[in-house]
Amino acid sequence: MNSKTLDVNQAEWASEVLGSTTPVLVDFWAEWCSPCKMVAPIVNQIAEEYEGRLRVVKLDADANPDILTQYGVMGLPTLMLFKRGQVIERITGFQPKDKLLSKLANHI
Repeated sequence: MNSKTLDVNQAEWASEVLGSTTPVLVDFWAEWCSPCKMVAPIVNQIAEEYEGRLRVVKLDADANPDILTQYGVMGLPTLMLFKRGQVIERITGFQPKDKLLSKLANHI
């Protein structure tokens, strides 16, 4: 974990993600997922570059299946951008940094 990212679980979901006044990028990942490992350094860079304007949290998919079901996460990695508790952007699968930023830029 990068110091600019926060690991969250189901117990912290409401306060850390849904209750945040800052937009929150959630990285749904799993230890066994190779594309998740590929996107992790990019997510960490985004967390550093947008510190103060964007919170970045990581949610272990295997440990929190109820949240995946709630948001219809079918593949990993999935990145979701939440603003005022609502999903405003969803990105599934590995994407290079420039494509991720182009989808996020209008919201942060």
